Amino acid sequence: MTMAKKRPKLIALDGGTGYHKVTFDDPEIARHIDELIYIRDFSDDDLVGAAGLIIPCRTPPEVIIPHAERILAFLNRGGLVVAMGDTGQEHWLPGVSLEPVETNFWWWLEPGADLGLEIAAPDHDLFANLGKDDVSWHLHGLFDVPKGARSLIDYRDGRSVLYEDTRNYKGRLVVTSLDPMYHHGAYFMPATTRFLRGFIPWVRRSLDQQI
Repeated sequence: MTMAKKRPKLIALDGGTGYHKVTFDDPEIARHIDELIYIRDFSDDDLVGAAGLIIPCRTPPEVIIPHAERILAFLNRGGLVVAMGDTGQEHWLPGVSLEPVETNFWWWLEPGADLGLEIAAPDHDLFANLGKDDVSWHLHGLFDVPKGARSLIDYRDGRSVLYEDTRNYKGRLVVTSLDPMYHHGAYFMPATTRFLRGFIPWVRRSLDQQI
């Protein structure tokens, strides 16, 4: 008799805000996450048996920084860390270089407007269910992509808003300056809902494929 393999455990941290609650209560997102942990209660024990960790967007850096060593140790044990936007990743992840940029919230009101984002790796499986319109709402920051990492979404100047790094850590880091959870949880900007409902299932699949 062949025993079914248990799916890898995916954890998400809860920043304690209303928009995080709305996001993680969404059935289209919640079914892909195995455990939700309030960030101020986060401990080493929570990572026992875990394969993936999501740090949600717009979580203040000051509540993430106390866990920086824990997150990096998990990443260097082979774990997947998904670091979402507007969390000050450059302050708690070594090797991350982010330049904040002025945000134009109303670019889409201009005739023929284009935010300037492009799918940099159209062959990547993230984009099986996501396109340019699903990643374009506004910008908060641009990353210099580390050597060996791969940008998946580029700004027009060649810098990245989402990249994947499988070379500089023993595990895999997915880092983005996009902030979909905030807008999805605030019921503002439909592209963010489309993005999350494509992105979170992709995170789940990428872990499941490791079985």
